[in-house]
Amino acid sequence: MNVNRIFCIGRNYAKHVAELGNAADGECVIFMKPASCVVEAGEPVVLPKHIGTIHHEAELVVLLTGGGRDIAVEDAMGCVAGITLGLDLTARDLQNTLKNKGAPWELAKAFDGAAPLGDFKPYLEQDLQALEFTLHINGELRQHGRTREMLYTVARQIHILSQTWSLEPGDVIYTGTPEGVAPLKPGDRAVLEGRGLGRHEWTFA
Repeated sequence: MNVNRIFCIGRNYAKHVAELGNAADGECVIFMKPASCVVEAGEPVVLPKHIGTIHHEAELVVLLTGGGRDIAVEDAMGCVAGITLGLDLTARDLQNTLKNKGAPWELAKAFDGAAPLGDFKPYLEQDLQALEFTLHINGELRQHGRTREMLYTVARQIHILSQTWSLEPGDVIYTGTPEGVAPLKPGDRAVLEGRGLGRHEWTFA
């Protein structure tokens, strides 16, 4: 899987913002993960030790063709090459500590294995704001995402990112998570699926 850069959008579903006790201030959060975070579907995910609780965050992920700088919202979907689902793994206790210090989040978000990523399906000009996906852990429904509930559409995310970065082929965007994030533990099995988005599974060690 040839992933270039991983852009992640935070605070994009109002109920998730609320469940973490954050304020909806009218702006999304942007952070990045290195490509070394990727774990392909079917591969085991090794949870890091000694950094506290690791939460799952199920997300729609889009693959870009590129597009360059200053992409208009109305042109943004022409930059999408593929779609899939992924997990933004987060060391929640450590993230909270870093937030309270005003420090960057990399230690809590960018550790090895922090971006389990499904196989991409070709983007066929579907309405990306009319998709649904679910995450089950050990057969229990944990998250049910409805992309119509995004505060920032995929097109707007691409526009926002392109104002700072020249977007390149192989860049991917984790588009935010709905409510229902919760801890993972060794032995857990995750099934992430959605119509047109495939079925992707991981086990955690």
